Formats: sequence, structure tokens, C-alpha cells
Amino acid sequence: MIINLKLAIPVISMFIFFFVLNLKFVSSQSTNTTVNCPLDFSILSRLSEAFRNSKDPVSQCKLILQGIRLVQSDYLRHTNSFVVSTSFTESCWQSLQSVFNEYPNNFNIQSTCSFQTRFITQGCHNITTKGQYESRNSQSTLNNVMKACKKSLQNRNSCAECSLATSGLGPSDSREALPSDVIGWKVYYESDCVGYKWMYAAAFGNLYGPTDRHTADCLLALTFDRAKSDKKCRKTIIFVFLAFGFLVLVMAFVGFLCLWRYKLDMHKRQIKILDCSPSDLDTIGGDTTLIKFSFSEVQKATSNFSVSNMIGRGQYGNVFKGVLPDGTEVAVKRFKNCSAAGDATFAHEVEVIASVLHVNLVALRGYCIAMTKFEGCQRIIVCDLMKNGSLHDHLFGLAKKKLSWAIRQKIALGTAKGLAYLHYGAQPAIIHRDIKGCNILLDDDFEPKVTDFGLAKFAPEGVSHMSTGVAGTMGYVAPEYSLYGKLTERSDVYSYGVVLLEVLSGKKAVLQDRDDEHTLLADWGWSLVKMGRALDIVEVGIPELGPPEVTEKYVLLAVLCCHPQLYARPTMDQVVNILDSM
Repeated sequence: MIINLKLAIPVISMFIFFFVLNLKFVSSQSTNTTVNCPLDFSILSRLSEAFRNSKDPVSQCKLILQGIRLVQSDYLRHTNSFVVSTSFTESCWQSLQSVFNEYPNNFNIQSTCSFQTRFITQGCHNITTKGQYESRNSQSTLNNVMKACKKSLQNRNSCAECSLATSGLGPSDSREALPSDVIGWKVYYESDCVGYKWMYAAAFGNLYGPTDRHTADCLLALTFDRAKSDKKCRKTIIFVFLAFGFLVLVMAFVGFLCLWRYKLDMHKRQIKILDCSPSDLDTIGGDTTLIKFSFSEVQKATSNFSVSNMIGRGQYGNVFKGVLPDGTEVAVKRFKNCSAAGDATFAHEVEVIASVLHVNLVALRGYCIAMTKFEGCQRIIVCDLMKNGSLHDHLFGLAKKKLSWAIRQKIALGTAKGLAYLHYGAQPAIIHRDIKGCNILLDDDFEPKVTDFGLAKFAPEGVSHMSTGVAGTMGYVAPEYSLYGKLTERSDVYSYGVVLLEVLSGKKAVLQDRDDEHTLLADWGWSLVKMGRALDIVEVGIPELGPPEVTEKYVLLAVLCCHPQLYARPTMDQVVNILDSM
């Protein structure tokens, strides 16, 4: 027994040694499988403070999704692969979450945004490499992207040209739910086919790569931080504080004077409002080119506002056909409300129309301000009569004959020129806010005239956007304006894109299927273009339809104008240049 025990001790010691060694090796292997994600999420730390400053989880999730695409595009540029191996799923999620661990309220990406863990390693149609993706696209399409996107995308024209070329890439997935599809506080996403084209263009189409701030801004809707020195910040704060203090003193002094003056003539002003005195709007008469009609003249011209002469109804008033004493046919808009608010709307529309003069904008002949015994306050504007009615009438009314392709091209170009003048020719610039088929009238030669400026806004010079209450018609309102009240000239571009889709497809801005479900025409158009079926959007039976390649360019332009991202849309000047070149 003693001899056996002596022999057993070395054997047991050797067994314990190999067991410990094997345990360390297994532990090391286990650790290595959970680290070293090949995606460089540190890129996101250099992005705009929009990530941190946004308090809306939906906006944060959208920004994170675009950030993931940025990181994947950078990975694609260096490895020619769109996604990493599924073995890195957990480690990559941990790396991504670590970037946002400093967020307040313990911001958790997966629980807040409902992203699935497989999303970060999931591809599209089993496409994982650059070569596989390029084989799914024609060489001419790839060449167009390389040609349009190779330069710096800092210039808006360059960005619009690159975005238009990139939108032609495929493939797409009809099951896909875009990041803009929001249910409550959650963002759902099945596949990233829509992201492939933008990741590819950012990685290989542009010389500077996806991490260039202009490339990221144009193709991935992300903005990099710009360094600001502490000294400059301190100077700015001090200047703002002093300016604010001075402004408070001035406002207090002016407020005291205004209150004193208000008390002196308050009674007189109230009497004027109750009497609906025409003198409240006498400033309109300062434009000597306008004719001030008497109420009796307008009554006679419209046969006392006969129902048989009514040619249109609107939120703010009805429109009648009239004939002036010299035989000129005019359109007479009679406003419904006679009040302080009604006068403000009336004066605003007269001011806007009188301040512009363009072949594609309805011209104002004159106005009428009156106080009658029986009808009360009267506010009326008189414009040229458009005998061919509105674009809406020809597309969706009882017109027996479809508009020819040449007329549709004329309407598209003329409307674009009218809006471009409002945005860049008028001083100050004017945002229409209600572009739709009903507000585009057609003269004897089917030349379009933009009308109805009741909702128009003057855009202050040097201001990138205005925050205002949402107005307009469902289906034509841009997403950023509808959701956040952010109004810019690009809001009109979105509405124009919807109208252009109506002209091309013969379908209304809001589609309704058999199940009474509603779909936006813009979303429907986007889905067909992403599937490579752009020509399916064009209405069947258009007389004298142009060549397919030209028709397809019109469709792509319309869809680009309806782009959900604000700065991906072209300006109206760019739209005019594109249409002129077709």
C-alpha cells in the first residue's frame, strides 16, 4: 500500500496540472469570442451633438440607425464586406451600446428602439460582399454613381446629383419597413436593402469615404461636430448676456410707451374693429398697379354672385367667374370671414400676390373692400380667369380627354419655374405651403399658373428654416414639416414632387385600396422605384408618350423631390435645370 501511494502522488499532481492548464485555455477561448468586434463604432463619437441633445427616442433611434450604416459603410470600404460574421453579433452590440452608455436615463438601444440582435449582422438577399452587390446592378448604373459621387459633396448641386444617381441602385425589398415607419415609440426594421445603396455609394462612389463630413451629411443624413474653442464660446456668452440685458431695458421702455399710447386710443381702435372700417386695410392701396373696385362693380360683373357663376370653393372663400365692363373675363374670390383674423388673411394674400410678377403665377388685377347694409363686410380680390380650370380637374375630374405627354411636361416645367421664382426671385423669398393640383390653374395654352397664396409665408433672409404651425393638405405636406413644424423651401419641393407624381401616374396624393387602407402616393412611388419598376408609375394611355428613358428620368426626379430626408431633395432651381435638360 505504501508503494502504491508513492506512485499515485505524481500521477495525481500531473492530472491536476493538466486540468488547470486546460481550464485556462478554455477560459481564454471563451473570452476571445466575446471581444474584438471588427466594426469601428468609435466613429460615432465624432458625430453631431444631435445624438445627445435630442430628447425624442424616435429621433434618437433614427440617428442611431443611420450611424450603424455609417460604421458598416466604413467597414465595407476597408474589407469589401457589408456585414460581419454572426459570431460577432453580441460583441458588436456591446461595442455599439458602449458609445451611448453616457446617455441620461440609462438609454438602452435595443429596448428603446426594438432593434433585433441579428440586424447588425443581417444582410440583404444574401448579399454580403461588394462583388455580389455589383453583380445585382448594371454596369451603367454603377458608372453613373461613380461619376456623380466621386467629387466632394459639400455643394448642394453635387449632393443632389449624387443622390439622384444613387437612388437608381438596387436591389430593394418589398418587405422592408423604412426607419421613418414609427409605431408609438418603436422603430421596426426587417432588412437593410434600402441602406445598401447609400452605404455602397459612400464607401466606393465618393473619393473621401463615408467618414468625410460632407459625404456623411449628403448620403447618410449625419453631421460631424465642428470644433469650437472655449474662448470663443465665452465671448459669445458674454455678448449674448449683455445684448439680452440691453434688449430687456429697451423693451421695458418701449412697452411702457406702447401701454400708455394704447390706453389713450383703445376706445377708438375698438370702434373701428366693430364697424369693420375699410380704413384698416388702406395700406393695400399703396400699390398703384392694383385697381380698387367698388362693391357694385363686382356685383354686376358676377351677376350678384350667382351660383351659376361659381367656379370654385375654398376654406377661406368662394370663387366666381366675372366679366368686367370692357369684356375682360376675371376670377373673383370672395372671402368668407370679415373679422380681425379674416382681414389679416385677406391682406396677407393681397400682399403676396401683389409682390410677385411671373408668367407662371396668377396675376392680381385688383381688390374690393366694402361695408354694405345687408351683407356686411366684404373682402374680395380680382384675378385673371384661367379658362382651362385647374390641373386637378384635368387629372381627376370629368375631363373627356387625357392630357398629352407634351402638356404634362409643360405643366411640370412651368410649375417648377413659378416656385423657383417664389423661392429665389421674390424679395423676400416666399414659401407657398399649399402646392397641389387645385392650386395650379391652366390658361388657354395650358401654361400653368400657381395660385392661392392664403397660407404663404415670407421667409426671412439668412434663416435656414422657420418653426410654425402645420398647414396644408394631407398627402402633400413634407415629413419634417408635418412632424416637427420645420418649414423650408424644401417643404414646397416635397409638395411639388407629389404633384409631379400625380401628373405622371394619374393617381391622387393619397391612395385608397379595397380594404379602405390609405397609402401616400410618395411612399408608393418610392417602393416601385426601389424595386426597379419606375415606369410602372406612369399612367397607361397617355397620348404621345415620350421615350422610356426620358419618362423614367421624370419619375426619378419626382421621387427624389419626395425624398424623406430634407437635404436629399433638390432645390427648385435645380429642378428647373434638370427639366430644361431633358
